[in-house]
Amino acid sequence: MPQQKQEKPSQKPLNSYAKYSGLGIQMALIIGGGCYGGYKLDEHYGNKTPIFTIILSLVSIALAMYIVLKDFIKPNK
Repeated sequence: MPQQKQEKPSQKPLNSYAKYSGLGIQMALIIGGGCYGGYKLDEHYGNKTPIFTIILSLVSIALAMYIVLKDFIKPNK
């Protein structure tokens, strides 16, 4: 007697929209916070070139991408 695979019922579309819009908001907040922190550090130290803004914005983009991809790839439970 062949075994039949039990398929999980798909998530409701509303849950998917909430999940992905939450990831987008989370990504925007991380990148915005990094840029703002870099701007404030440059302002505090009086840098002519916005080195802290550049560094922290790139680091925050990498962090946001890591977090979003980790949540996106994670299997649904």
